[in-house]
Amino acid sequence: MFRVIKTEGAARRGEFTCPHGTAQTPVFMNVGTQGAIKGAVSALDLKELGCQIELSNTYHLHLRPGDGVVRQLGGLHKFMGWDGPMLTDSGGFQVFSLAGLRKITEEGVTFSSHIDGRRIFMGPEESMAIQSNLGSDVAMAFDECVENPAPYDYAKASCERTLRWLERCKAEHDRLCALPDCVNPGQVLFGINQGATYEDLRVWHMKETAKIDCGGYAIGGLAVGEPTEVMYQIIEAVEPHMPADKPRYLMGVGTPSNIIEAVARGVDFFDCVMPARNARHGKLFTWEGSLNLKNERFKLDQRPIDPRCGCPVCRNFSRAYLRHLFVAGEMLAMRLAVMHNLYFYNELARRIREALDAGQFAAFRAEYSEKLAGRAD
Repeated sequence: MFRVIKTEGAARRGEFTCPHGTAQTPVFMNVGTQGAIKGAVSALDLKELGCQIELSNTYHLHLRPGDGVVRQLGGLHKFMGWDGPMLTDSGGFQVFSLAGLRKITEEGVTFSSHIDGRRIFMGPEESMAIQSNLGSDVAMAFDECVENPAPYDYAKASCERTLRWLERCKAEHDRLCALPDCVNPGQVLFGINQGATYEDLRVWHMKETAKIDCGGYAIGGLAVGEPTEVMYQIIEAVEPHMPADKPRYLMGVGTPSNIIEAVARGVDFFDCVMPARNARHGKLFTWEGSLNLKNERFKLDQRPIDPRCGCPVCRNFSRAYLRHLFVAGEMLAMRLAVMHNLYFYNELARRIREALDAGQFAAFRAEYSEKLAGRAD
């Protein structure tokens, strides 16, 4: 399923194979929460934008249209027209984001739907069943993401419960994949490391999680309010205890600089809503840093968003035109901006892989990590 091709320091160049194809790592996964990229970008567009792995949300698809509906229609790949690798998150992050609408017990979590208020229960078994119905290639274990900072005792009890939930996820996942009518019997399960910002909890939890045989392992519960340096410290503490022969996934991260720095610390998989969300508000990423296309100074700017970018937007449209679309409130503004940012993130991952292949990742990091965190002219 996964092999490390070469390393440079802690950074890894790898290859992940699953029922719907092979992804080269490090890889950025494009977030299609409800089976679609926000900003009117389709699965067909993702191919042109260099996407290797698409990610969708278990909780949202369970509510609409319903995972049973998706199963009847042949699984999420067929439903949304994406034939490449796919990962689904477990719904556990909603434990964090819907804090005012849920109750956590040992069995699982009771939610109030953010759509119509109806009560929904989701535990490890339910999460596995939903993801089995969706037919993704990677199913994420059901976990609890706690806020940062969190009281030590609560964080400890939470990551202990997350470990017990993983054992239940593993048992149910194995059972579902063995059924004759399983949508994707080659689906693998990824375990998730938690423990807030406490290094001792993180290390203990990772050691125990690694004892449960999973297809990969993720670091969750970061990029939710803690300082960036703290996030890096947690990755450095956890990474030595993550199985070297399995992919490592840093959930919900992050900025271009975050991705470069996390690769340097041994991470293989990334996802984040940032490129699409920022794009919808006019913030675009370039190889010289970010820019806000809504600014007046771009009114007569005939340059592409990034002269060094080969995306379909930069090949065909000017900054002045995109700014006009945003000012005029045209839907096309969001679509083109999202397409550019997703292309940029996928191209960033490709260039990281290229640098690793050439043994030049340290030089790439030195040139771009700080630059991409700044603003472009």
